[in-house]
This record gives sequence, C-alpha cells and structure tokens, in this order.
Amino acid sequence: MSELDKRLAYAREAVGGDPWARFLGLKVEELSEARASISFVPGQNHLNAVGRAHGSVLYALADQAMAVAANTLERPALVVEARISFVGKAEPGVKLVAEARALDLGRTLSLWEVRITDPDGRLVALAGGRGYHAAPRA
Repeated sequence: MSELDKRLAYAREAVGGDPWARFLGLKVEELSEARASISFVPGQNHLNAVGRAHGSVLYALADQAMAVAANTLERPALVVEARISFVGKAEPGVKLVAEARALDLGRTLSLWEVRITDPDGRLVALAGGRGYHAAPRA
C-alpha cells in the first residue's frame, strides 16, 4: 500500500467514520488528495422550526468534509477555524453533498473551501476554514 493510499484510508475510515459522523449519518462519497465529498440526507430530527435542515447540521457536514480532505495530506490535521454562509434551502429527505477542496496548502496551515449542493447542483451553503497540520505521521 502506498503512502497516499494509507493517508486516504485513514481519512476515509478514522476521520470519515468518527462517532459524530456516524451519529449524523454523514458518508464519504469520494476522496482524493486534498479533496473530499461527503453526503448527508436530512431527516425529520435534523430540521429547524420552518422545516428545513438546521444550520448546525449543515455546518457539521461542511466541517466533516474539511476534516476528511485535510487528513489526506502528509501531516494530520484539525480544523481550527470555520465559517459558513447559508444560501439555499435544504429540504428533508433530499441528499446533500459537501465538496471540500484545498485553496492553499502551507506546511502547518491550510485553507479550504466547501460547497454544499443539492442533487440539482444548486448551492445550499458555502463554507471555508483553516486546518492546522501537526508533525508528519510516523
């Protein structure tokens, strides 16, 4: 197994399958170096008072996409800053996909963009953040 394959497996299984992601039902769809696509289908227990997916679950989806993508790199990462703008509606039962990609990769800091879209490609939320990368894996 190559070093990249090991990092991708770690990102998919350890980060992508962490307890919070499993609890929410977040799924790793696609993964490559510095990129991740994570899906989520909001259920009735994820809704706000107006019947749309609560902003906190959309934030969790974006955060998870950044974390999985950041952990495909040589240095393990934690998301240390995140922000999100909600621009479209997220209906219950409609699959959402968060696509994270690196905008800048430094030695210890990285910059990420996450686009959350519905099945028709409409933008639901736009997020961004920074990752902190520790010493390289042993």
